Amino acid sequence: MLLICFATLYPIWYVLVNSFNDGKDAMTGGNIYWIPRQFSLENYETVFKNDGIMTAMGITVAKTLLGTVIHVFFTAMVAYALSRKDLIFRNFYMIIGTITLFFGGGLIPNYIWLRDLGLLDTFGVYIYPAMFSFFDLIIFVAFFREIPEGLEEAAKIDGANDFSIFVRIVLPVSLPVVATISLFHGVWQWNDYFTGLLYTNSDYLQPIQTFLYRVIAQSSSNQIVGTAGGAINRTVTSQSIKLATMVITTLPIVLAYPFLQKYFVKGLMIGSLKG
Repeated sequence: MLLICFATLYPIWYVLVNSFNDGKDAMTGGNIYWIPRQFSLENYETVFKNDGIMTAMGITVAKTLLGTVIHVFFTAMVAYALSRKDLIFRNFYMIIGTITLFFGGGLIPNYIWLRDLGLLDTFGVYIYPAMFSFFDLIIFVAFFREIPEGLEEAAKIDGANDFSIFVRIVLPVSLPVVATISLFHGVWQWNDYFTGLLYTNSDYLQPIQTFLYRVIAQSSSNQIVGTAGGAINRTVTSQSIKLATMVITTLPIVLAYPFLQKYFVKGLMIGSLKG
């Protein structure tokens, strides 16, 4: 178990150490294993001075926050309807949704669909196609079925309609599953690079993961270092820029996970037992 933990954690530690080290060692393959040979913050200074990277970071934060809120609310709303036993054709809807978990239209039909909707090269391409997930719906439905019916009946006696019951009663008592799905979708939105790579052409719309992908894919990142402004410090190399960018893009999710871990585990158990 210790060997497995070491094999898992050491690559992360190696990237972190080299991101704080003189860039020459990262480029030449210097023997930096445990601590930086020459501590330096110039890699991170270069990253944060680059307008392209900061714009990409802003797009990523915006699409993660907005996309997660819309996804959770819309998916939960559909799941609440499908969790009601009196919904007409409820089983038929569940069967159709289950089929979509195994079969999809494919990449080209999806591209044509987004083109016809006018979403290509717009910010909406990150939000609207990801509003709903049937996998997440299954977890929501399993949780909603455990809510006592007496809560809804009491609300209806007080004159509340279905939407009011959903917003004022169902969602507040469903915090564990809401936090779980928020973590699921938030991590996906943050890590998604394929959408920006395939469906956007404008540089100001690409998220940080797509930006990082293009940095790693190209043989040299002289353009990125050069746009930082002013003279280029020779201790900053393309490889050290890649490592620093990787740390920056990973850190927010790593910091957020411990706070949602207990909800995350509970949500997984709900989906596995009741889905």
